[in-house]
Amino acid sequence: MGVIGTAIKEKLSSAFNPSHLEVRDESHKHEGHAGAKAHADEHGSGESHFHVIIRSEKFAGLSRLAKHRAVMEVLAEEMKLIHAFSLEASE
Repeated sequence: MGVIGTAIKEKLSSAFNPSHLEVRDESHKHEGHAGAKAHADEHGSGESHFHVIIRSEKFAGLSRLAKHRAVMEVLAEEMKLIHAFSLEASE
């Protein structure tokens, strides 16, 4: 995993102390797309697409939207560097 993926994993681990965390770099699925090379050139990384699965007690009682907002807040800087992000968050 590259720099962005590692940062995502570290920040989510620190913020949510998850019982389960998977950070999948799915950028390779998009290598042939027109913007993939431009993204890599602009951001210095081919990391552009991520899928995260996270389970944390800190999500207890939160709506799906609130869980997503909490994750997005923690990853605000990384969101500026990637093209696509999907999330499965549960308690």
